[in-house]
Amino acid sequence: MGRVALVTGGSRGIGEAISKGLKAAGFDVAATYAGNDEAAAKFTEETGIKTYKWNVGSYEESKAGIEKVEAEIGPIDVVVANAGITRDAPFHKMTPEQWQQVIDTNLTGVFNTVHPVWPGMRERKFGRVIVISSINGQKGQFGQVNYAATKAGDLGIVKSLAQEGARAGITANAICPGYIATEMVMAVPEKVRESIIAQIPAGRLGEPEEIARCVAFLASDDAGFINGSTISANGAQFFV
Repeated sequence: MGRVALVTGGSRGIGEAISKGLKAAGFDVAATYAGNDEAAAKFTEETGIKTYKWNVGSYEESKAGIEKVEAEIGPIDVVVANAGITRDAPFHKMTPEQWQQVIDTNLTGVFNTVHPVWPGMRERKFGRVIVISSINGQKGQFGQVNYAATKAGDLGIVKSLAQEGARAGITANAICPGYIATEMVMAVPEKVRESIIAQIPAGRLGEPEEIARCVAFLASDDAGFINGSTISANGAQFFV
């Protein structure tokens, strides 16, 4: 049995590419999803990767789901906290519900995903925590006060976990993708997409597989001394 990796939001978009990339790298992968049963079933049929349905915003659901994964596949060595949502609105129009929904999934969801597996990682003296943040958590974005706050908060989680886990052989790192050619981005009007690409010095959108390769590296033994770091994969659009 190889090492076990859990990818939240792992059956679609960037998460799908990450799940496939980790499987290709030799990991036994479990992917979570929130609600699209049809897409999850199709993903499992095509890839052979098991999918598990739960709401990462709920600690109880996350803990129960993780226990099921570990019972069926094995102790989780690698966690990729990728699940995320947007509820965009200018701040003066943003509702408390839009704020809370994004906080629950994108920020609290990271705690709910990592916390249940942390004791096992410490006990086994090995772990990889990889959080998918965003360029907008680094630079902010109009209409995304909630989203940017969570993605910036994710970077704080990573930096703190890195310090706590280092002596136990656990690394915690983040990846901040720029604009990636996912189904969501490709669905926006062409003129809007062109305006986005015009802001990217590389002159193109990123590919989901490019983020997946970053994850596979951070999950590997080769990345054992990289801890508390952020990889900005954005085509030179923004520097920190």
